[in-house]
Amino acid sequence: MTDSASGAGFGLDHLPYGVFSVDGGPRRIGVRHGDSVLDLAFETGRPELAAASLNPFLALGPQTWSEVRAEARALLEEGAETTPLDEVDLHLPFEVADYVDFYASEHHATNVGRLFRPDGDALLPNWKHLPVGYHGRAGTVVASGTPVVRPSGQRGPGDVGPTRRLDLEAELGFVVGAASRLGEPVPAEAFADHVFGVVGLNDWSARDLQAWEYVPLGPFLGKTFATSISHWVTPLAALDAAWCDLPGQDPRPADYLAPDTARGLDLAVEVEIDGTVVSRPPYRSTYWGPAQMLAHLTVNGASLRTGDLFGSGTISGAGAPGHAEVGSLLELYGGERFLDDGSTVVLRYSAPSTDGGRLTLGEVSGAVTPAP
Repeated sequence: MTDSASGAGFGLDHLPYGVFSVDGGPRRIGVRHGDSVLDLAFETGRPELAAASLNPFLALGPQTWSEVRAEARALLEEGAETTPLDEVDLHLPFEVADYVDFYASEHHATNVGRLFRPDGDALLPNWKHLPVGYHGRAGTVVASGTPVVRPSGQRGPGDVGPTRRLDLEAELGFVVGAASRLGEPVPAEAFADHVFGVVGLNDWSARDLQAWEYVPLGPFLGKTFATSISHWVTPLAALDAAWCDLPGQDPRPADYLAPDTARGLDLAVEVEIDGTVVSRPPYRSTYWGPAQMLAHLTVNGASLRTGDLFGSGTISGAGAPGHAEVGSLLELYGGERFLDDGSTVVLRYSAPSTDGGRLTLGEVSGAVTPAP
């Protein structure tokens, strides 16, 4: 399965990593350049790049990441042979160890709070004190292009059946490379020592299942049936020009969340359904930064493993439900319209590059198939 995104924006300043095969052969690690793939295992001879997933490479840490990126760039500048993208099959790029999803957009949390609690506070009392999150299911994280089967479950008391309110959530995923030790929190300033890069992410959500099950606990079956990620992992090294200031945090968060140095990413997202763009949410408006999410994830001593994935939560800009900068149909249509069987959702991402242009990050697509 190939990635249909144009090669424009996949230049030498980008070089995202993925796992590919040719004609049913062994899976190998490559970097994308334009509309082609460079076989890193063949060209470098590094054994960690001849693996069926990025995990062995990710585990080696920032020094190796930097060395391989420099090698890949040099090889391409010297004219190394590449394989056209339409001749390869792309696969899930890494083995997911754990999956945690946050709820880091104030605009999204406020919109959803107003819809679910019209007579109460839109934001719950703890929301501006810590990055709220839930633990998802690593085994149902799938590669872009994998069909999404409409899930079934309890929609209410005695009401069991396929969801009637299937939704998308446009998010950004962060991929952990270097592990940490159990019992040793990872400080916010060590973010780049552990996080390798980012993927596009769709946290598919069954809103009727979610609404019934999440009282008093958090999301469960309404979200664990499928999470789609892009084939390509963009390394943090490609995003130097994308870092930006957060909108502001009040009240001041706890010191371990490093509020004085917290930053966000100026990424643009596009949400397309059945060929029509319906929204363009900006990630620069997020309330909690990615380093803060990582610090909170580990503050209790929980360790990181190579292949851990944590999501940003739904990306939404300012505006009430109906505003075209929101990252879910729940917000866009106020709960009146959701995904039909046969619908195809495509999420696209871009970011500023150091040369003044824009990087095109890997897209995320998925088509809804009927419940069995």
